[in-house]
Amino acid sequence: MASTLPYDVQSIRSEFPILQRKVKGKSLVYFDNAATAQKPKQVIDAITHYYSHYNANIHRGLHTLADEATAAFEASRAAVQAFIGAKQHEEIIFTKGTTESINLVSNAWGNVFLEAGDEIIISSLEHHANIVPWQMIAERKGAVIRVIPIDADGRLDMEAYKKMLSSKTKMVSVVHASNALGVINPIEQIIQLAHQHGALALVDGAQSAVHLDIDVQSLDCDFFVFSGHKTYGPTGVGILYGKRHILESMQPYQGGGEMIKEVSFEKSTYNELPFKFEAGTPNIADVIALQFGIDFISRIGKAAIRQHEAELLAYASSKLRLVEGLKIRGDVEEKVSVVSFTIEGVHPQDLAILLDNQGIAVRTGHHCAQPLMNCLGVVGTTRASFAAYNTIEEIDILIEALNKSLKMLK
Repeated sequence: MASTLPYDVQSIRSEFPILQRKVKGKSLVYFDNAATAQKPKQVIDAITHYYSHYNANIHRGLHTLADEATAAFEASRAAVQAFIGAKQHEEIIFTKGTTESINLVSNAWGNVFLEAGDEIIISSLEHHANIVPWQMIAERKGAVIRVIPIDADGRLDMEAYKKMLSSKTKMVSVVHASNALGVINPIEQIIQLAHQHGALALVDGAQSAVHLDIDVQSLDCDFFVFSGHKTYGPTGVGILYGKRHILESMQPYQGGGEMIKEVSFEKSTYNELPFKFEAGTPNIADVIALQFGIDFISRIGKAAIRQHEAELLAYASSKLRLVEGLKIRGDVEEKVSVVSFTIEGVHPQDLAILLDNQGIAVRTGHHCAQPLMNCLGVVGTTRASFAAYNTIEEIDILIEALNKSLKMLK
């Protein structure tokens, strides 16, 4: 996904209609990209075009609109397959988000393969979506959850992880890059060690898919999950990649139309992959639009975007370190474009309100990673996260607004 074109951030910004708006009379500075990225016009237009020109249900109809909608829907599946390097398009399952993808695996795999006393390993860095589903299935099946600890900077304790692994380990489910801190985990090593002990490995790629080069075959992960809305696509679309033979061994997650082959009142048989896990009418318009978010990334090139974001992160971090009483959390070299910080004596929520009054959108709180915040000994952080369309000038605006806000709070 390389591009030979020069990086023209102003041209990129012109593709995003929302960046033209004002908030509280100020030009919008959007630094909440780890929560959701803004959408380029081509994504927005794709949704409108579908509803205006070929709205129809997919895979069932024989009329022209149904054929066109089905072709566009499956084109998105092919785009995702290429985006993450999957071997077969049947290995790509559409869900409504990363959360549903993990729930699908925890239920459809866990109901078949987990037994009392089996162990599931997660990490201290996990989003609630990679904690709660495992807790729920573990409670039902009598399994045990073990948690990889972190150091003060948010790095996983890999020696502790190695000691946790045993013949009891059945699943290792770990985030690729922390949504709260930006820290990138050594996921290749995590997967390799899991496999050495006969365990499967799930990678939560919600934050990594948009920033890092992903090749699921090279990673050799058994499952990879992410959300379309963090990759410049619409909300309500998630992706579950699974190795075909594992997906075929799992039970359907939901029952209904599309996921069946034959139905009688006595017995039903299930459809082939990927439809076995896609019960009912899917989110057709947004799945179709997803490919245009992926196209946006591919056209600019992940490497070019990553370099731009790295420059933003380095500049923002250097400026933030000069703020009295401010501590960057997860201040490590290997991270995606997220900077999360606390300021002595200042509650993150108060700071967020004052920044919003100056047109700046950041995220504050525990970032759906409350156990992580407990590990760090804080109630929450302020998080600024950067995307392809952000600029150095916007960071200067943030720093100026931050200093102004601190004077008001102190």
